[in-house]
Amino acid sequence: MDTLSQLKSELEGEFQTTKKFIERFPEGKNDFAPHEKSMKMMPLATHLVEVFEWPNTILNTSELDFGKGDYKPTVLSTKEDLLKKLEEDYQAGKKALENSTEEDLNPSWTIKNDGHELASWSKYGAIRHALNQITHHRAQLGVYYRLNNIPLPGSYGPSADQQSF
Repeated sequence: MDTLSQLKSELEGEFQTTKKFIERFPEGKNDFAPHEKSMKMMPLATHLVEVFEWPNTILNTSELDFGKGDYKPTVLSTKEDLLKKLEEDYQAGKKALENSTEEDLNPSWTIKNDGHELASWSKYGAIRHALNQITHHRAQLGVYYRLNNIPLPGSYGPSADQQSF
């Protein structure tokens, strides 16, 4: 089985779908959150687009330790910034997959916080988790859009709003 070609195909599909969502990002709603414990809309969208780079990080490291400052969230402020970051991070993730071998998917990859293990997978499992994170955070963004009467594009088929596009 050619796992890498399947991962590349899935990453591309998620990129195309996510791009449609980011193209609808509303002006003036960066700080919208549906609940006090929810992320604000711009940080959520920024995190979503950053996940497209994760295959690169996963394939080129053995761990990510938040407590050591290994990860610094990107701060963006406009739809144009989001679209640019999405493209850059997608290209980085895609290139990492293109430059890898099936064997590169086998070693373990771990998320830690100050040395404490939070989760560990094979690199394949970590990339699968990243792809799941894309779906999860895009669905969250879809709820934010719905609460702001922003029509949703289809993800894995038409949305209830497709007729109005």
